[in-house]
Amino acid sequence: MSVDNSNEPKPRQVHPVVDFIGGTISGMAALTVGYPLDTIKVRFQNPETSGKYSTTFGAFTTIVREERIAGLFKGISSPMMACAFINGLVFGSYGSLMRMQLKNEDDLPTLTQITLAGAGTGIITSVIVCPTELIKIRQQAMLSATRIPSAFEVAADIFRRQGVRGLYRGITTTALRDCSYGIYFCTYEGTCRFLRPSPPPRSRIDTDTDTAAHHQNHASLIDEVEDEFSHLSWTRLLVAGGLAGVMSWIVTFPVDVIKTRMQATEWYPRGESESLRSTVSSAVAGARSQASTSSALPQPAAVTWSTVGVRRASSATRIERHPYRTTWSSFVNSYRAEGWRVFYMGLSPTLIRSIPVNMVTFGVFEMVVGLMGR
Repeated sequence: MSVDNSNEPKPRQVHPVVDFIGGTISGMAALTVGYPLDTIKVRFQNPETSGKYSTTFGAFTTIVREERIAGLFKGISSPMMACAFINGLVFGSYGSLMRMQLKNEDDLPTLTQITLAGAGTGIITSVIVCPTELIKIRQQAMLSATRIPSAFEVAADIFRRQGVRGLYRGITTTALRDCSYGIYFCTYEGTCRFLRPSPPPRSRIDTDTDTAAHHQNHASLIDEVEDEFSHLSWTRLLVAGGLAGVMSWIVTFPVDVIKTRMQATEWYPRGESESLRSTVSSAVAGARSQASTSSALPQPAAVTWSTVGVRRASSATRIERHPYRTTWSSFVNSYRAEGWRVFYMGLSPTLIRSIPVNMVTFGVFEMVVGLMGR
């Protein structure tokens, strides 16, 4: 009787539908658990509200005192409605991208393949995440304890004034931030492999024909024990999930700050844009006219430098009036105004939040997959 001596665990094959359902349920559970700390994070990152709070606990108590418990859950309807799509798409697309890289379904993916699949997942899901988080952030930034506009009302107002482009403000930074799913899944899988206990040593199996039945039963028992040890305990799963969340946030948090600042502020107004273009055109025409009348000889250099000066001035005015107009202007103006520390504002509540959120995410996901796989 031949016995496989390989101790390398084989990955479980999960149907995409099970991936989707498990991701959806785990996402809804995690969203409910971590949303209050997400609201605090947004308040710290938003330049209009960051000066109001000094500590995570102080922000929590201030929001509860001024806006009641409901203030901690402002804007939760938008991500909750999209939760089925976002989290189902995360686990579903991750599984599909992983299968595309494997030559054989039984192959154990490398950490590099896991990272690539996770990063691709983030880019795909950003199409849904961007408008969802923009609406959520606009609601979370509202300090009034009175009625908060619904997610539909906020979305309709943005679409009416700025069209589809307004709903996708910050799409670049959203995609960059969500590439952290690569770090997320890589850390989770790497931690699981590191924490996976070794299977018990195999007993020597005789080939004596008189004891064949006994050894056949013994071999089956060994296989069952190894299957049990190929899965991690709940404690190890929760540790792996919490560590995955912490690592992904530490790496991409500065991008998340820029994203929040862009999405919390209005996009460049059309009226001001047209007015500014008109002002710049008039200034350029005036500079050229002045250069042509100041001397009988043409002075192209003077006209060129005047035009460049007007362009620089108009660009500086635009950035000054709308410091969070683009990804680059948001980065430059944030750094100039508040230094490098600004890119880590709200990190404390985020790291605190990431531990229970990701523990719940992976814990519930594994539970659902286990139940549906039976």
